[in-house]
Amino acid sequence: MAELHDILIRPLITEKSTILTDDQNTYVFQVGLQANKIQIKQAIEQVFGVQVEDVRTVTVRGKTKRFGRYYGKRPNWKKAYVRLAEGDALNFFDA
Repeated sequence: MAELHDILIRPLITEKSTILTDDQNTYVFQVGLQANKIQIKQAIEQVFGVQVEDVRTVTVRGKTKRFGRYYGKRPNWKKAYVRLAEGDALNFFDA
């Protein structure tokens, strides 16, 4: 099995993800390209100690960018939408 830091890279905190968190108890994470839904679920439950109900994933295609007169491509990356059980929550801003 892959290491936890290879599965969960970082939480994505955007306007859309904040609305999903408030309305549907769904959190968004950037995950490794090779990570599958089962690995993501196990990693979230192990790291945060919460119950995961559902995991949806999407592979985001990298954009084509110009560097002067040359063109390059940013790498593809994977995003996971993780819905937690009723009553569970994650707080990334505890001080």
